[in-house]
Amino acid sequence: MPHLLEPLTLRGATLRNRLGVAPMCQYSAVDGVPNDWHLVHLVSRAVGGNGLVIAEATGVSPEGRITPGCTGLWDDTQAAAFERIATGIRDAGAVPAIQLAHAGRKASTGAPWLDGGPVAPEDGGWPVVGPSPIAFTDGFPVPEELDEEGLAKVVADFAAAARRAVGAGFGLLEIHAAHGYLLHSFLSPVSNRRTDRWGGDLAGRSRLLLDVVRAVRADIPDALPLAVRISTTDWIEGGWDVDESVLLARDLRDAGVDLVDCSSGGTARVPIPVGPGYQVPFAQRIRAEAEIATAAVGMITTATQAAAIVADEEADLVLTGRESLRDPYFPLHVARELGMPDAVPVPPQYRQAW
Repeated sequence: MPHLLEPLTLRGATLRNRLGVAPMCQYSAVDGVPNDWHLVHLVSRAVGGNGLVIAEATGVSPEGRITPGCTGLWDDTQAAAFERIATGIRDAGAVPAIQLAHAGRKASTGAPWLDGGPVAPEDGGWPVVGPSPIAFTDGFPVPEELDEEGLAKVVADFAAAARRAVGAGFGLLEIHAAHGYLLHSFLSPVSNRRTDRWGGDLAGRSRLLLDVVRAVRADIPDALPLAVRISTTDWIEGGWDVDESVLLARDLRDAGVDLVDCSSGGTARVPIPVGPGYQVPFAQRIRAEAEIATAAVGMITTATQAAAIVADEEADLVLTGRESLRDPYFPLHVARELGMPDAVPVPPQYRQAW
């Protein structure tokens, strides 16, 4: 059986173990440029022993950011700033990764500690776009429906950002198609009411994501692994569901995707039955039925829980978010709790403390 602390190879990248840091927005960039906060935040998690460290949702265009403080990869200044971060992660032993994103109708909002609500253009925000003129929720702006020209720009922006990410030294790329952001909003019948070739049935609603995947795959080295984060269910009757996620995962696999990062929700503000490992069954089903590697996320907080997910072949990789924020050295603690302290090496500078 696979073990949590064994390596995982995806194309030409080998992770030293099956623990990784999920992409978590820091809302702390200026003009999309990451800074020392991002450097310390991400490299410290690599020092802590993770096999994969994924940088936050990074806008492929200015209008694709969630907040004015989100990182971007639409120009070379941003790519140059990311280069030292990718180098730092790699030097600390982890594979550096980045999530490429477009926030769609959930863009132009404030940081969570600033209430997270919409930011008007006169206050530094911008107009939002989406598949249909349907606002995310009350108080949010109605998005402009993307036309053919706008959709072609989205695909081109993702491909250009992917090229910059490769140039910056990232060893794995993840496309964000979850949590109600642009690509997910096209997938979900809740937010996509189009009757043209970009809506309707599953083929129409998944067209934009698959076009993005194919464009990115064509523009990055064959040895570089590509992941996609999806919301496996909207948790809404008549919304996107796990059955469609399985079918989509098969298409993603055939388009050159190597890993499906299995999250959920985000299309609307609805109750979600959260609990320890509540999204793991989605990763397990997609792994089995779509025959593709998956990552499990969501309230995974203990060594035994994470180890069981991999050993039971529910997922190939465990990504931690909030637990990683609480404990940057989570993998080092996991290795000791599992009785394998040498499986995750302590940096020589820290050995006296371990």
